[in-house]
Amino acid sequence: MIKQVLQEARFRKFTFLLSALAVTLAVALVVFFLTTSEASNRETIRLTRDMGFNLRIVAANTDMDHFWLHGFSDQLMPESWVDRFVQYPKFSFAHVTAALQQRLRWRDRQVVLTGLSREIEPGGKVKTAMTYHLAPGRVIIGYGPASALDIHAGQSVRILDTDFYVERTLAETGSEEDQWIYMDLESLQQLLHLQGKISEIKALNCLCLATDQQDPLLMLRDQLKQVLPQAQVIMNKTIAMARERQRLTMERYFAVLLPALLIGCGLFIASLSMINVRDRAREIGILRAMGYGSGRIVFLFLARALLLGLVGGLLGFILGALASLYWGPSVFKITGKTILPMYDLLFWSLILAPLFAALAASMPAAYAVNQDPANLLREN
Repeated sequence: MIKQVLQEARFRKFTFLLSALAVTLAVALVVFFLTTSEASNRETIRLTRDMGFNLRIVAANTDMDHFWLHGFSDQLMPESWVDRFVQYPKFSFAHVTAALQQRLRWRDRQVVLTGLSREIEPGGKVKTAMTYHLAPGRVIIGYGPASALDIHAGQSVRILDTDFYVERTLAETGSEEDQWIYMDLESLQQLLHLQGKISEIKALNCLCLATDQQDPLLMLRDQLKQVLPQAQVIMNKTIAMARERQRLTMERYFAVLLPALLIGCGLFIASLSMINVRDRAREIGILRAMGYGSGRIVFLFLARALLLGLVGGLLGFILGALASLYWGPSVFKITGKTILPMYDLLFWSLILAPLFAALAASMPAAYAVNQDPANLLREN
């Protein structure tokens, strides 16, 4: 029976190749989209991450008018609160950073000294930093003072009787951060004689829309009461919602696109299988007249479909992987270079592609065995 399938494939090469091409394209598209979807997810995370922190924790007695007017709290907190926050298991967060900020008149200009700690990730994960990591004795000067005072990277500046090396100056952002001077947290604490003190804890909340029924901010505030009752949490909902909606948009996009592609390819395979049935009508009539049972004839068509699936699954994986490696970096500028073949998809391609092809060919096969042999022989 297998020999017959191979002989039929050689005899009807064009139809077989078209069917194999349909399976190959179906598998290649799935492999391409699944492989690049990983890069798409990482790209979305990186782009929305660059919107900035969406979670800020400040002292409960913070004057909120001062906070919104100046951009930071007028009350200080113990730096040890960071550890209490990080160790609380119910929070979903990333890029936890302690910050100390102080407004200062420097060289006849109003600037904001900003000290930042190194970011802490849950579980010790390694991620690309969102903030500036500076060694002691180094600063980054915002656009405002850098342009007004003609400060450039490599120079030395004096702040509160302490000399600092200018590591870099920043381009204009059009925000209050243009007036900030960045340094590491410990250096600023020593400079201001505020050892062990911080203004706030910044973080990136990962589950912005945890449930449809509960406001995520209310949920976070309830959780914070359990671990840091002396603090309050402020969420930038604009950033939080944008991150979540972008993530959901990409998930829905792939959820809609992939089934549509598979249905289209399945209909194409079914159409080619029906053409194969019509071309082999006389052969089917002779086999039925010779006493071949319906199951044996169906097996001929399904075995052909399984062979198509194996060939198309292997070629489709290769084509999809190569396409993702070639076009992926041009689409995803930030994370495209991290795209790698997903070899577990090869296993699923060789399993699911034959089943997919057999399913698409099942209706034409059923049609073939339900025809009267006399009518098939008369028509041909």
